[in-house]
Amino acid sequence: MHSGIPAPASSHSRVPSPPCDAAAPGFPLPSDLRFNTRLKMDGLDFLARLPEEEVPLAFLDPQYRGVLDKLAYGNEGVNRGRRRAALQQMDEATIAAFIQGIDRALRASGHLFLWLDKFHLCSGFSPWLTGTRLEVVDMITWDKGRMGMGYRSRRQSEHLVVLQKAPRRARGVWTAHDIPDVWRERVERGRHTHRKPVELQARLIAAVTVPGDLVIDPAAGSFSVLEACQGQGRRFLGCDIAG
Repeated sequence: MHSGIPAPASSHSRVPSPPCDAAAPGFPLPSDLRFNTRLKMDGLDFLARLPEEEVPLAFLDPQYRGVLDKLAYGNEGVNRGRRRAALQQMDEATIAAFIQGIDRALRASGHLFLWLDKFHLCSGFSPWLTGTRLEVVDMITWDKGRMGMGYRSRRQSEHLVVLQKAPRRARGVWTAHDIPDVWRERVERGRHTHRKPVELQARLIAAVTVPGDLVIDPAAGSFSVLEACQGQGRRFLGCDIAG
């Protein structure tokens, strides 16, 4: 549920879209990739199978090894930290490789929505963009509505950084102008330790794509982007190493 966000009344309703056009994409799809499916495979292998500059939108939610290494909460594999630590962690070089693969697949002026926590937002993530044509154009803060970990302040939010591949432009590419930059949405506990807000992702998908467009997610986790695509009539193509 949303509450307390000062935005137009229409901003919290999912944008209706016509059913997804089932026509074949404009490029050959490798036999081991299938639309709207929870694929189990390595994300870097997945990205290498995609053609260059065909995709309008990608999501990436890295599983940061840096949080466990540098913040030293002392609860890795213990109690609340058990599920987080059990996920396969990405080091800095791996995250950069994912972003480079996404940059290769994105079409000109295409978007990457990159999930970040406060630690990486403050410490800097620009090295991940080295060698790409991606630029930061916006950011949305997701207020999860429940308190999380933290030694000093306790974390209640995550951040979705909006990157666009050159040429950088908004007119004719970003069509929604009522999405607030602070978004409050509760997600169901227990389904996945890093499950993301489906409604926010659906609104963003509708803002930068049209029905039938392709949306990729090479580290899909709970496959919340798949759910968002299904609600908006977009094709999803993505995977997770855990399936």
